[in-house]
Amino acid sequence: MSEQLKYTPADFKSDQEVKWCPGCGNYAILNSVIKALPEIANADKRYKHEKFAFVSGIGCSSRFPYYVNTYGFHGIHGRANAIATGVKVANPRLSVWVTTGDGDSMAIGGNHFIHAIRRNIDINILLFNNEIYGLTKGQYSPTSDLGKVTKTSPFGTVEHPFTPGELVLGARGTFFARSIDMEVQLTKDCMVAAARHDGTSVVEILQNCIIFNDGTFNDFAEDREMREERTISLKHGERMIFGKNRDKGLIQVGNKLMVVQIGVGGITEEDLLVHNAHEPNPGVHMMLVNMKAPTYPVALGVIRAVEDTTYDFNVCEQVDRVRAKRALNNVDELLRSGATWEVK
Repeated sequence: MSEQLKYTPADFKSDQEVKWCPGCGNYAILNSVIKALPEIANADKRYKHEKFAFVSGIGCSSRFPYYVNTYGFHGIHGRANAIATGVKVANPRLSVWVTTGDGDSMAIGGNHFIHAIRRNIDINILLFNNEIYGLTKGQYSPTSDLGKVTKTSPFGTVEHPFTPGELVLGARGTFFARSIDMEVQLTKDCMVAAARHDGTSVVEILQNCIIFNDGTFNDFAEDREMREERTISLKHGERMIFGKNRDKGLIQVGNKLMVVQIGVGGITEEDLLVHNAHEPNPGVHMMLVNMKAPTYPVALGVIRAVEDTTYDFNVCEQVDRVRAKRALNNVDELLRSGATWEVK
């Protein structure tokens, strides 16, 4: 593609009216997607405009195929990852994206979610986690906190929630990233990294539902100053430093992570952990995805990105191998093979 024909965000923005509640975090996520797609397409000649496909299930996040100017498939509840699997295997040249929510993929779609990850299909899953069922008006979801009072748990939930990152790693996931809806640039960067990864990429986006779960992430994301103090944006190969003044960090003591203050007790930047997103052993990655405020900073950015063969590549390779050795090439040859006779 010549310099004059570079894609812009306008190329990926549909002409449909966006219908979410005013103040919904989905608007910011849509903005991140619209910024990410042209960057992906301009950097990789394989992914022209017509090579993008968005698949969704049911939920507020699942309206996404209407709002991006790409091919799209609005599926049924919990089945987006299954549909996306079929799309990718049928046409491996596509860049396939799934937009789904914590209810859509963590509950009714749970099996499809973990098996897509286990198989390492080259799809990109954007998991909008607002810890509530928003579209169906405020029931608790598989990621709602223990004790959460909702319309279906008026006395508080008695269920322990999923941590999506822990579930991804437990399903042998090769890529997991996390962002916050209002961090548009970080979310965009995570999406670009997901697209460049061969295998199932899961980007969890902590999304505020202003109507039914407003402020659920306020203990670490209420404003920029709090986010600087209570989140850590991880970058491969860089020290794990955070804080408004970049004066805090993480070290490992035994099999636990510990927050330390730089300059206190002889701690220097050189003592801090260096983030290795490519480490095959998920031990530190598991500790990072499970950090919770205010004891720990919430880990953001690309937490895990390791190489492995993909399901769609293995399927294509197997088909080619079998095809090269087969004696029959089509149904007509099959019908005319072996013993045949004519009925008169």
